[in-house]
Amino acid sequence: MSMLGIPSHWRRRKERYRLIGSKCEACGKVFFPRREICPNCRRRGRVIDVELPGRGKVYSYTVIRVPSEGFEYYAPYIIAIVELENGVRVMSQIVDCNPEDVYIGMPVEVCFRRIFSQGDKGIISYGFKFKPLDDSWIRCYEEEAKISVSEMKV
Repeated sequence: MSMLGIPSHWRRRKERYRLIGSKCEACGKVFFPRREICPNCRRRGRVIDVELPGRGKVYSYTVIRVPSEGFEYYAPYIIAIVELENGVRVMSQIVDCNPEDVYIGMPVEVCFRRIFSQGDKGIISYGFKFKPLDDSWIRCYEEEAKISVSEMKV
């Protein structure tokens, strides 16, 4: 996995800590991620930053059971395309739920979570992920707590 250095980390902090996209002032199209040139009408210099809505629904998803290097701890994990309330689609990890509980059309909201860290003494990078909009995610942690408690009784 490619790790960003400290300067790059700070240059991109606005996008990491808020869901920022772009809007073309010429054609009105909103898109993610941010771009300097509109992918729709190809105009330069007429693109502005916009904060995207924090809620949407799962458009499509997959469960990663054999993770790439650096993500072994999280497996299995869910990667989804989330369609936001304004129609913009964002690819992100879905957290706070079991893979079998995710479904197409599931309402989700953005949350702020750890993305990765550069070893024990490196930068810890945070960013956005999505979680279920309802309280179904609580069941995931209740199940984990029961397993942990039963393992300690051994």
